[in-house]
Amino acid sequence: MNVEHLLDVFTVIDKDSDGTWEACSDFMKHLYWHKRRLVALKSKIEGLPDDRHFKRSCLFWLSRLFDSVGNVAERKRFLIHTLKLDREWGSDHRIAWTLMELSDVNRQTGFYEEGIQQVEEALEIHRRHGDTVGQAQCLISLAWLLGLEKRFDAAEEAAFRAIDLLPEKGQQFRVYNCHRALGEIYRFKGEIGKAVHHYELALGIASSFNWHHDLFLVHYDLAEMFRNEGRLDDAQVHVEHARSHAADDNNAYSLGHAMREQALVWYKQHKLEEAKSEALRAAQVYEKLGADKSIEICTELLRDIEKELDTPVASGQPGFNCELL
Repeated sequence: MNVEHLLDVFTVIDKDSDGTWEACSDFMKHLYWHKRRLVALKSKIEGLPDDRHFKRSCLFWLSRLFDSVGNVAERKRFLIHTLKLDREWGSDHRIAWTLMELSDVNRQTGFYEEGIQQVEEALEIHRRHGDTVGQAQCLISLAWLLGLEKRFDAAEEAAFRAIDLLPEKGQQFRVYNCHRALGEIYRFKGEIGKAVHHYELALGIASSFNWHHDLFLVHYDLAEMFRNEGRLDDAQVHVEHARSHAADDNNAYSLGHAMREQALVWYKQHKLEEAKSEALRAAQVYEKLGADKSIEICTELLRDIEKELDTPVASGQPGFNCELL
């Protein structure tokens, strides 16, 4: 907080210095990788003229911070502005990577076809420049999107093409993403054995590097899959692992997801009071972060629990507020 305060002061007394805004960009990058939270620099960054050198970088890392607390709408808004600057002032390389970020936003928000168009444009840029790692990253994103479109064969092919393009060493994170994507593809296809195999490969890579956030993601995926399969004891094991990695990563949004998944497992086990309490705790986390979509999901869960308890939420009353705690 002291660093952020100093940066806030420098953006007033030395607002025309590129060094000040470079420091802001680096600070937000550091927060994203080590302690994800929002910063109070948003209005000042947006107020910079578009021709200022570091505005693009500041907008990009600001978008990443908003994503880390579940505010996808703001992430998309900042990325659209970033892409505008990239097309005006940037290189093909930057345009391609921003397009991939936007495709990820559209995957999260259900605009799959728009996301596919963006990632295919990025893929063509990387092909033109002979960037095989960039092509692999595009193919990973494409695999996710095609899987969500239920074009499973094409999704599977894209993921394996990405693996073939990646070198044996130095790109373990992208190989991890390939296996996690394949886990999701086989999960949606109902091929649970294959899904578990690829999830375990992803876990092995993430464990070897102690990537807490990525370990959280795979354990969360496994918990959700086993819950949907009715294997509630297995789901519970992975919820506990996911929760521990969210805590180790110091990521409140991930912790909220782990709480919500725990509530769903307990709901399936008819532990209704425990499920209600945990869903309320998750909603409190989301409320503090301003993650409106996640709050809505928790509200729906709470209504379902209340129906089971035969104490329905009163008409017009929100499913969550602090007074319920």
